Amino acid sequence: MKAAVCPEYGPPEVVVIEELPTPPITGGQVRVQVGAAAVNFPDVLLVADRYQIHVPVPFVPGSEFAGVITEVAENTDDFAVGDRVTGTGLFGAFAEQVCVPTAGLARIPTGVDDQTAAAFGVAHRTAYHTLRSVARIQPGDDVIVLGAGGGVGLAAVQLATALGARVTAVASSEEKLSTAAQYGAVALVNHAQGDLRAALREALPNGAHSVLDPVGGDLSEPALRSLRRGGRFVTIGYASGVIPRIPLNLVLVKGIQVLGFQFQDIAPDEFTRNEAELRDLLATGAVRPHIGAVYPLADAPAALRTVADGRAVGKVVIAVGYAESDARSLGG
Repeated sequence: MKAAVCPEYGPPEVVVIEELPTPPITGGQVRVQVGAAAVNFPDVLLVADRYQIHVPVPFVPGSEFAGVITEVAENTDDFAVGDRVTGTGLFGAFAEQVCVPTAGLARIPTGVDDQTAAAFGVAHRTAYHTLRSVARIQPGDDVIVLGAGGGVGLAAVQLATALGARVTAVASSEEKLSTAAQYGAVALVNHAQGDLRAALREALPNGAHSVLDPVGGDLSEPALRSLRRGGRFVTIGYASGVIPRIPLNLVLVKGIQVLGFQFQDIAPDEFTRNEAELRDLLATGAVRPHIGAVYPLADAPAALRTVADGRAVGKVVIAVGYAESDARSLGG
């Protein structure tokens, strides 16, 4: 099978396309013929060996995929050959086949294609669990979303709007902000064009109820200062590459809460509720991911580079199961 392989740590360009042996299947696993895989920022970090988890080289990058089951092993009663599924893992998705435990799989709703299913998983799940169970937004809340043009950020704009919030989108280009507006943002702030704190004060004179921050770096503090008293600041990730330092006196003076998001911290009953609600949004067509660029498997390094450079608008997808002529690069 063909796969993208990271033979040594470094920039996205170290990734090469190789012919690998078909992976073996063991008990509790299924074999999936991959139709599409989505690119996430942690994929870039793993290739560079800058993620909090170390993966020995060589390895196949890719943490998110969609496709069809072609083989099942023992103890996989819930799934059968022919089931269309999506799944996540630390690595392995940028390949024509993956063998994975069924615990990490979900069926793709009828009418949802592989590219949409792959693009919907990590970003939308992260955003929705953050909004529902960490930020705990309510209809009418004012929510600031940093990195609003990226995968998690744009998903947060879309989902917060669906939950009845008023979203102020912060991004680095007019293209990203225009896309955020298409998905419901009511106020748009280009942080590359001036003082972010002043712009947020103008957009939200009474302050925001919540800030969702998947970026970190220099954006975090001015966004935190834009919260109203008792607001919630949720740190999700550090796509800027810089972990911010927050003056704790702001937490004291403003009476705000600074919170972090991780899937394992969501209470089981809320996790089940959130997943069911999110799946219904996808199945009914109420929410669809924005796919800004699609690359063939042969161009996996370019797909990773698009995400690494912050040029992605929404999600970047690798069309593993499609002819190269069918894949299109919209942002590469």
